[in-house]
Amino acid sequence: MSTGKSVARVDAFDKVTGRAKYTDDLCDSGALVARVLHATIANGRVLRIDTSAAERIEGVVKIVTCFDVPDIRFPTAGHPWSTDPHHQDVADRKLLTDRVRFYGDDVAAVIAENEVAAAQALRAIRVEYEEYPFVLDQVEAMQPGAPQLHEAYPNNILGHTAIENGDYEKAIREEGLIVVEGWYDTPTVQHCHIENHICFAQMEGGRITVTSSTQIPHIVRRIVGQALGIPWGRVRIVKPYIGGGFGNKQDALYEPLCAFLCTQVGGRLVKLDVPREETFVCNRVRHAIRSHIVTHVRPDGTFVARRLEAYSKQGAYASHGHGIAAKGASAFAQLYQCKACKVDAYTVFTNTPASGAMRGYGIPQAMFALESHIEDVARRLGMDSIELRKKNLMPVGYVDGFSKNENYFDSLNQCIEKGKAYIDYDAKRAAYAGQTGPVRRGVGMAVFWYNTAVWPISLETAACRIVLNQDGSVQLQMGDTEIGQGADTAFAQMASETLGIPFADVHVISTQDTDVTPFGTGAYASRQTYVGGFAIKQTALLLKERILKYAYELTRMPAFLLDIVDGKIVRTSDGRVLMTLGELATEALYSLTHSEHLTAESTYQIKSNAYSFGCSFAEVEVDIPLCRLRVLNMINVHDCGRLINPALAEAQVHGGMSMAIGYGVSEQLLFDEKTGRPLNNNLLDYKLSTAMDHPHLEAQFVENYEPTSAYGTKALGEPPACPGAPAIRNALLNATGVAVDRIPLTPHVLFERFREEGLL
Repeated sequence: MSTGKSVARVDAFDKVTGRAKYTDDLCDSGALVARVLHATIANGRVLRIDTSAAERIEGVVKIVTCFDVPDIRFPTAGHPWSTDPHHQDVADRKLLTDRVRFYGDDVAAVIAENEVAAAQALRAIRVEYEEYPFVLDQVEAMQPGAPQLHEAYPNNILGHTAIENGDYEKAIREEGLIVVEGWYDTPTVQHCHIENHICFAQMEGGRITVTSSTQIPHIVRRIVGQALGIPWGRVRIVKPYIGGGFGNKQDALYEPLCAFLCTQVGGRLVKLDVPREETFVCNRVRHAIRSHIVTHVRPDGTFVARRLEAYSKQGAYASHGHGIAAKGASAFAQLYQCKACKVDAYTVFTNTPASGAMRGYGIPQAMFALESHIEDVARRLGMDSIELRKKNLMPVGYVDGFSKNENYFDSLNQCIEKGKAYIDYDAKRAAYAGQTGPVRRGVGMAVFWYNTAVWPISLETAACRIVLNQDGSVQLQMGDTEIGQGADTAFAQMASETLGIPFADVHVISTQDTDVTPFGTGAYASRQTYVGGFAIKQTALLLKERILKYAYELTRMPAFLLDIVDGKIVRTSDGRVLMTLGELATEALYSLTHSEHLTAESTYQIKSNAYSFGCSFAEVEVDIPLCRLRVLNMINVHDCGRLINPALAEAQVHGGMSMAIGYGVSEQLLFDEKTGRPLNNNLLDYKLSTAMDHPHLEAQFVENYEPTSAYGTKALGEPPACPGAPAIRNALLNATGVAVDRIPLTPHVLFERFREEGLL
């Protein structure tokens, strides 16, 4: 049995040798090249577009403007379709638009024989705009008189979630309470996956085939059909290997436009490869969220009442919309318990790039605000912050009334104690107390809360197909996508366990093709092993039943006395091997009396969810005169249920910790306040965290078998990105006594706060 072991990835050889084929590798060299013309104003309308000079450039095949596309508005979010119109995503995008809502909006496209001609044509197009006032800040966008982006949403409010548990106004009247409040800000950042978004499209037999680097092929198929106003069955999406997504590719990005451009040149092959500078702005970004938290606490550290107001910057279009702010609101209301909790979370349109899904889906923002605030409360009380957390954390047995999630284990305390021991927390807190020099050290920590998958907010379904080959091996096909995280390997390990065959005999079809791949909604929400596992187990059991039924014909032993062990048909009463699975498969396929192709396919709809918990500890060194912070040591401890593949799990955690360091210390997408233009949409000026910025990253686990899961697993891929930034911030507070309430903790931010606190 391979589950629980660090077996090599099924795609490892092909990826390290360069044999793995990504989207660009599959595109014919004769493809036409498409490029998009982006608006150079932040808000307004296109009045006229002059393409005459561009059309005269040699190699230009066609130019399509915002006045040439269908007047169809479609949603882009990578959510399952809902048959309830009130639960469908907001349809506010067009293939190209004359109503500009951010600097970089798509107003025209060029199709050319080569990249040079396309680039020259873009420079030659002349656009006349009518400019409107714009607003970049989400709180300002809510005020009376602010520029209105979408008529259907007064005060630019896309969504509002209100949560109230207990009587807040009554609770805060308790005598002797200490009140602590603060504002906390998280920035706009971009996913910065290695492979930019790329797709190509062509037509054959009246159908459009789009090959794309996407996390959600089946959902993209539907969106392309909607955007072009054609039956969904006339669209085919192929997803090959993908060079990272982190949620950016959980949207339909340029697949609909690429498909349309293909139709404008007679179905010829058209490739749209998005440059890095455009990826930063014209794909999706993480929501910047401003949070205001008020805590009413007794002197002994017992929370009595808590209040959150969160303002999420949506950007120009709805994309994933209010789900991010709403999830953060749920985390605030559940992670720490008290008599009364009141939450108002708003998602607000602004004249900035559209925000969408990004690793953690609202929880990195929520955890920065919440865990920074917890540290501030502890400091106000003169109490150890871990003691304060333990006093108020969600107890074992807690059940959420909405999701029905239950906290089955004391995971958070287990993770905290493991992290404390690793980093020697108590000793270092004592050693670093009372520092006065220019260079100081500190330790800090933060916990995290996460849900696995999206039920009951949205549909959770997975489908699986397993085919028995002539030699006793199997083909495994899933609609849930491999995006570099190692899902295919975990899927193979789970199928191997249930079928009773060697791991090496499970051949995973990594490419998803909507014409042949069972329906699956894709890779997001840390759902792969949890949601996909149900379909794998059900399908594997179905196939196993059919195999053992056929084995009865060959062995005369009833199925209830048979099992498959290590690829062999075994009699359970005495353990005797009766035949190999290969011998059975060959007979089944070639029998002259009863030939049968043994396969199984099934769909499983999941109506459960699971909590995932953990924490990060960080040790930092702060050079006060230079206003520079360096992370010296970091650990993430995570209860993600049963580990299917420890090495893959560790790699996932390391990746999340890396993103957390960048989020906390260096990354921020900036915009010109006067024009709305992006200022650092490239990897030179945008300070992505690299290996040079990382200390040793330690990943440890607490394995509590998740009882609602097919294989005991729960969320792993996204949670490690959530607690790192507040842990670093809290370590800075421990080192200097300075509470910094916005990230990233750049020298500019530190200089301002150090000067305010008299350290400079």
